[in-house]
Amino acid sequence: MSVDMDTTLLITETYKSIQGESTWVGLPCTFIRLARCNLRCRWCDTTYSFTGGDKRSIKTLLDECNDYGCSLVEITGGEPLAQAECPTLAQALIDAGYTVLVETSGSLPINVLPPECIRIMDLKCPGSGECDKNDWSNIEALTDRDEVKFVLASREDYEWARDVIRKHSLADRCQDILMSPVFGDIDPKDIVDWILEDALPVRFQLQLHKFVWPPDQKGV
Repeated sequence: MSVDMDTTLLITETYKSIQGESTWVGLPCTFIRLARCNLRCRWCDTTYSFTGGDKRSIKTLLDECNDYGCSLVEITGGEPLAQAECPTLAQALIDAGYTVLVETSGSLPINVLPPECIRIMDLKCPGSGECDKNDWSNIEALTDRDEVKFVLASREDYEWARDVIRKHSLADRCQDILMSPVFGDIDPKDIVDWILEDALPVRFQLQLHKFVWPPDQKGV
């Protein structure tokens, strides 16, 4: 597809850091955080992206990525798919040779994104307060490039996620299934014990950046 480089998006921030989550954890990464979100998860740590933001063209964003010098780029939010131009930005980055991750909730259609990008779909558990917003048709759109993430605040969240994984055979639909705790809400060891007890085919992880920097620090 032809990309109009003058297309603009509302941006909260861009920055260079290490990837703190997903199977790409620990790698240098450029983050493009789009403003706005259609959800209000109880444990959200990026509420500052709900308002404000600056309009930047795709050309400007590509120039910034070039300056940061990382081959890995993540488009995140807020909810990046809340902006209709998000797929266009993803395509422009792919065309420029970047490996592109898009971290999105399961509340909006993911099939609008280019097939070459890696979609990290964060299905919302009951503890988020937004579980009823999951768009279950997205399950059918998953490919073996994609990852599904569950953020857990309780045993109830774990059991809900476990049942979803089994019901939809998620291990056969995507590259990896990720489970992580809401920072400070639940003992990570409990989640590990449950995963081992159920022999669940998932990858446990912590939010690495919250151990390297203060948990509430922006731009990391």
